[in-house]
Amino acid sequence: VQLVESGGGLVQPGGSLRLSCAASGFTFSGYYMRWYRQAPGKERELVAHISSTGDRVVYADSVKGRFSISRDNAKNMVYLQMNSLKPEDTAVYLCNSWVLGVNYWGKGTLVTVSS
Repeated sequence: VQLVESGGGLVQPGGSLRLSCAASGFTFSGYYMRWYRQAPGKERELVAHISSTGDRVVYADSVKGRFSISRDNAKNMVYLQMNSLKPEDTAVYLCNSWVLGVNYWGKGTLVTVSS
């Protein structure tokens, strides 16, 4: 199993970024996918998750109305569209999935929100 995130970078407050996670090594369409984030000195936080078919999504209260998770099962990709970014959204964003009882993580992509 491999999860590879991309799309992070430096963005001004109020800006947008779209993160991508490329998945391989498992039957992607059969599993929930999650985005987590970890800010310096803080615990890892679940940002959003999406069901295997994409019909059910859940967001952390801190990102509701600003972030949107989606997936493309034909491409084995999961995305996180982040709008109206705030400085407190600064963190490493990680892609995650439980596959056959094992918790897999990508290495993460850094998002910095600063003027």
